[in-house]
Amino acid sequence: MEPYYTKAEQLYQVHGARGEDPIEPPSSAPYPYPPVSHEPRIQKLSDDLERAGYHPFHAPCGIMLNEDNRPFSACIRCSNVDGFPCLLHAKSDAEVIGVRPALEYPNVTLLTNTRAIELHTNATGTTVTEVVVERNGEIETYQGGIVVVSAGATNSAKLLLISANDKHPNGLANGSDQVGRNYMFHNCTAVLAISKEPNPTQFQKTLALNDFYFGMEGFAYPVGNIQMVGKSQGPMFKGEKPVETKLAPMFTMTDIAHHAVDFWLSTEDLPDPNNRVSVDKEGKVTLSYTPNNEVPKQKLYDKLKSMLNHLGMHPDHLIPRSAYLKTDIPVAGVAHQAGTCRFGRDPKTSALDVNCKAHELDNLYVVDTSFFPSISAVNPALTAIANALRVGDHLLERMK
Repeated sequence: MEPYYTKAEQLYQVHGARGEDPIEPPSSAPYPYPPVSHEPRIQKLSDDLERAGYHPFHAPCGIMLNEDNRPFSACIRCSNVDGFPCLLHAKSDAEVIGVRPALEYPNVTLLTNTRAIELHTNATGTTVTEVVVERNGEIETYQGGIVVVSAGATNSAKLLLISANDKHPNGLANGSDQVGRNYMFHNCTAVLAISKEPNPTQFQKTLALNDFYFGMEGFAYPVGNIQMVGKSQGPMFKGEKPVETKLAPMFTMTDIAHHAVDFWLSTEDLPDPNNRVSVDKEGKVTLSYTPNNEVPKQKLYDKLKSMLNHLGMHPDHLIPRSAYLKTDIPVAGVAHQAGTCRFGRDPKTSALDVNCKAHELDNLYVVDTSFFPSISAVNPALTAIANALRVGDHLLERMK
């Protein structure tokens, strides 16, 4: 798998520095681009962390930034990055790096306003023969020798489950009863610390810390990752917490944001077969989810809070920026979803084989984060990209 991680970093123009992260896995090449530099307040934070005995590192970042020649850099390093669409197409996202270049090929067609609603198989249930879609209100069918489902962990599972037939009564690829199960999305908390000095940083997401990833003093279990998140802006507080901030004047919110240093805490979400996606006969999706691994999540938060005095921040001013996922948050509100079509070697315990082909169908592949058997405590995007490249090579060999 490692060579594909390197290919993914090269394809998505990732900036970073090998050797800074104390738990960095082996790699076959350096990052293709130098690390994104810290702005002064974040550089001070990095220096303070090092003086306290920690090992901060430049967070890998996929952006089209040329700091040596800024007038010709696509990325202008603005504050509207994390969580915002880039109007300059300077973020290395799937649309810019993957979809748009693919559309230049004559054998690639992108159907818009189109939703896949069912997969049909042959009479013996061994091959997908048709993809049924709803396009602009009309039903259409498409055929192909190989069918790849990449709709995200929720909708990939939905499509397979709703495509049940006589040969696959529990849904396609679901002889193991694993489709839809083991839904994961990370235990994440965005928090802000109030700095004793202003934080005029624009591009804040340049620093990360993995010192506690595999445990900490007094706690021998994995805890997780700390990194910076996009810089707070006053109007964000109004949007994220409209009730709590209804009576707060905007200048107060802006003043808080001006002194805020924003952190993203990520802890592993453990696979649980009862955390699952299910579908009724009308196609309505139900996400059943019970939070787990809550102790490491709290440990990570407490550890960050204990460090603040050494980092030039008010120790009692660590404020949650967003709530942990609760049942009233809609499916569209979750992030990093994964795990509903896990891969493996045993058809009794997995939906897909090691090449992400359904065990029970010869031409059906699921190539998104659904294949994850576990999620770790970092963004799953690079693994999703690397695996797609790996499966792509497999498909090229198959089609020879």
